[in-house]
Amino acid sequence: MPGVTLASGITDSVAAYTTETVTISPQREFIGKGMIELAAFGSAKGLNITLNVAGVTLIDDQPIAFFGSTGGMDVIKNKIISQLVAGGRVEFKLRNTTAGALTCDYLLTHTPM
Repeated sequence: MPGVTLASGITDSVAAYTTETVTISPQREFIGKGMIELAAFGSAKGLNITLNVAGVTLIDDQPIAFFGSTGGMDVIKNKIISQLVAGGRVEFKLRNTTAGALTCDYLLTHTPM
């Protein structure tokens, strides 16, 4: 069964020194048991990512390791995490640690089990 997209963005802008909570639609905000996967690609060094499921932190304000010209992310090469989860509410945040706006491509999916 293919994964269900929880959140996606292409060249999503994050203002300087801000944290953006990525909106997940109410129909997809709560997930069941399954595999959660996140791929992300930033325009420059300085974007951090946080991912929580059911209050359990999977990624805690860690820098995005992949960066360059956004708009053409490779989901396989830019995968940040692939984790089996028990389910719960999904929270996803991007934080810009630089003095200028940065952009980010991301894809967050869930494959039910």
